Amino acid sequence: MKTVPGFTLRPLGKEFIITAESVKQINFNKMISLNESAAYLWKSVDGKDFGPEDLADLLVERYEIDRETALKDSEAIAAKWVEAGIVTP
Repeated sequence: MKTVPGFTLRPLGKEFIITAESVKQINFNKMISLNESAAYLWKSVDGKDFGPEDLADLLVERYEIDRETALKDSEAIAAKWVEAGIVTP
């Protein structure tokens, strides 16, 4: 997987949003908001090749949660990012 170029993470209050730098990338049917944990993951992998396992490693390292829970959460967020079109599979 890899983040799609042209999307930028921006703070919005206590959360974050992913914004498109080009009108071509804007889908007005979807608002992509991220909580602090998801924003941490995005910042960590933006522009790099990664998979759910890499996201899980980051979660375990930062939040000291068990690997099984981290992997389950990572797979879910990766799938949402692919569905939203901000990550390529």
